[in-house]
Amino acid sequence: MVEKKNKRPWRSGVGGLWKKIGKLQFDFLVKEGLKPEHFLLDVGCGSLRGGLYFIKYLKERHYFGIDKNSQFLEGGKTELYENDLINKKPVLRLMENFDFVTLNQTFDYVLAQSVFTHLEEDKIKLCLKNIEKILEQNGKFYATFFESRLDLYNEPIIHQIIDGKLITYHDKNPYHHPFSFFQKLCDGTYLVVRYIGEWNHPRDQHIMVFTKK
Repeated sequence: MVEKKNKRPWRSGVGGLWKKIGKLQFDFLVKEGLKPEHFLLDVGCGSLRGGLYFIKYLKERHYFGIDKNSQFLEGGKTELYENDLINKKPVLRLMENFDFVTLNQTFDYVLAQSVFTHLEEDKIKLCLKNIEKILEQNGKFYATFFESRLDLYNEPIIHQIIDGKLITYHDKNPYHHPFSFFQKLCDGTYLVVRYIGEWNHPRDQHIMVFTKK
């Protein structure tokens, strides 16, 4: 039997569960108050698993997506054409060091789904520092993370997920952290973080929201 070639490798490349996780992101932010007139920055947008939903919903040029993987972004552009969404003029940018000010836009909402789960502490600090510069007053930045208890922080943690098991670590990718870790990162900033926790993520990622005060 000839194996079928994957015609959309950018979908599996961002972790699969294309419709499930894409729709989850969209439904959650709308429930949290996202309106069509708001500006949204999607950090680590990948190939637009969630982006397609947001682009369709938001006004023209109100969606900005950044990712460090050029192949994912190219896949996202293919998805835009296939879903007839080019006319919504989303801004997609290749970006690795969270240089958000180069987008020349401030944002009401920012989302980082499955980004902090892959970053070392210094990269998370840099992301938060630069988020603060482009987040509107009382703007909201939602980020997912693998949660650990403080007393288990140094131990590998096994997560029961929709497609099996996943192990996270405190010192290598994928990373887990106690919520207090992110609270401390807000010290000396105008950001305040609130724990939300479970939000029906199929791979056991919890969520929190940073607000600019």
